[in-house]
Amino acid sequence: MESAAGPVVRTTAGQVMGVVDEHTRVRTWRGVPFGADTSGTRRFRPPRPVEHWEGVRDCTQYAPPALQGSFGWMDAVVGTEDCLRLDVVRPDTDDTLPVVVYFHGGTFVTGASHEKVLQGHNLAVATDVVYVSVNFRLGVLGYLDFRSVGEDCVANPALLDQILALHWVRANIAAFGGDPDNVTIMGESAGGAAVTHLMCAPAAQGLFHRGIAQSPPGASVHSRVQAAMWVRKLIDGMGLSRLTTLDQLRAEDARELVRVGQSMLLNGREALQLNTAFMPTVDGTTLPAHPLDVFERGEQAPVPLIIGTNEDEASFAKAMYATARARQRAAERALSVFDADNAGRVLATYDHAGGRRDFAELIADAVFWAPSVALATAHRWVAPTWMYRFSWASTTMRRLGLGAMHTADLGVVFGDPDATRASRIDRLGSRAGLGSRDAFDDVSRVMQYHWGRFFHTGTPGEQWPRYGFRSDDRPGRATAVFHDEFRVVFDPKSAQRRAWERFDMREWGNNRTDLFDSFGLEAGAER
Repeated sequence: MESAAGPVVRTTAGQVMGVVDEHTRVRTWRGVPFGADTSGTRRFRPPRPVEHWEGVRDCTQYAPPALQGSFGWMDAVVGTEDCLRLDVVRPDTDDTLPVVVYFHGGTFVTGASHEKVLQGHNLAVATDVVYVSVNFRLGVLGYLDFRSVGEDCVANPALLDQILALHWVRANIAAFGGDPDNVTIMGESAGGAAVTHLMCAPAAQGLFHRGIAQSPPGASVHSRVQAAMWVRKLIDGMGLSRLTTLDQLRAEDARELVRVGQSMLLNGREALQLNTAFMPTVDGTTLPAHPLDVFERGEQAPVPLIIGTNEDEASFAKAMYATARARQRAAERALSVFDADNAGRVLATYDHAGGRRDFAELIADAVFWAPSVALATAHRWVAPTWMYRFSWASTTMRRLGLGAMHTADLGVVFGDPDATRASRIDRLGSRAGLGSRDAFDDVSRVMQYHWGRFFHTGTPGEQWPRYGFRSDDRPGRATAVFHDEFRVVFDPKSAQRRAWERFDMREWGNNRTDLFDSFGLEAGAER
């Protein structure tokens, strides 16, 4: 229904009014509530559906993001605990269209549905879909398991928020012209991991029909003892007794919890061992097992999947250590804390990570590429699977040695060259005569074509073969490469792939007996 002010849609909780953007030719509803307030006594608990309201709710402005640190000099905290909001964008037509539900990235601690690059106006028009971008709890409030403090909580608040959003889409998206029986879940980085987590979550089964996971850190999942360690660090950082209860934590200022959580990330050395403070936790219910185990057992959602990574995900790591020996020691520590027996075999395929480029490639592969290959390898047995490698970078980014770094694909997929932080560097390069936008437009057009085909049919363009098996005339593992021109390679980096296949990246800290002893557990007992 159209009003003089904007399009009005009736949801199960009440009517919402959006706005028509004449410039981008879309209708958009912003900050639509899908869940109730999660603050106070609801902190660390499952989300609840939003309560009904009377009249027409103004949804013409974006809502504040989930409470999060800004990681700036001022130690500021932004956002709100009452964050369960989503944004809906669709072309300004009355057609019934496929639905894309997007989960933002941000290392499980930052981000928002309406970041400039994720607003989705161009993507919705270019691929002809109804686009839904979701806010959910983050960091201390969404990705930390407090069951070591008490059982009156859930291990994975953020994952449950995402499942509630999918229920909202199932119940309401038809009113916005979306097809509830044609839903693709999609995300990048931590949002890409959310896609694979939802594929593993029994409670999400049937709520979506295909997935796209861009640069997912596929093995980034806490064990229960790992989460307990971080909860202890948080309580110590708050200056509280280790006998603190959940009720006492619920009474604490949420902004202070977030500040201390931020300091855990900035000041801790665990991140150098690929152990960050905030991740989902294997809890046996919402996330029944490690995603790598769920996929290997074929128990994930049997839906078509596109999964891939960027060529230079961790190019920043080239500057992390001054000497080859320091890089080699850091690489060995990072891998040995997972699987000391097989770390050497992996390191040998990267020339022991002494060179800056080798070290950066190892870190990128450990976090993003190797787990993605493992997931794709397992998933191809249960559903159509396509894998890609994003290697396009502007002239400026190549000259700076950053290349196709982490998040570089976002502007290309969403068709907005000016929306990312890295685009500021590109604009300076363009003014210096280091390239034009033509190459960006070309690769963006190709990626949006394949993504759009997948949204509509569950299959990308026919030029892109499945991540399949070896045959008489092909080596298998077809991987699309998005560069200046689209091409397909087979079984890229095969030596590294084989080395990672024998490496167990499921549980950080297997050789940290001191940590397990402090919690009265045995290493590996949870699996």
